[in-house]
Amino acid sequence: MEAYCVKCKAKQEMVDATEVEMNGKGGVKRRAMKGKCPACNTSMFRILGRA
Repeated sequence: MEAYCVKCKAKQEMVDATEVEMNGKGGVKRRAMKGKCPACNTSMFRILGRA
């Protein structure tokens, strides 16, 4: 999955991407992907749409 790396200031393909659940407004659960940047090894995060 592609996400924006804040440190590289470019879109990169996430490494070791896993889907996580986070709390949203109103007590609903939001889906997101969490992984690492292949260039600088910084944590990357991308919020996904509804299922």
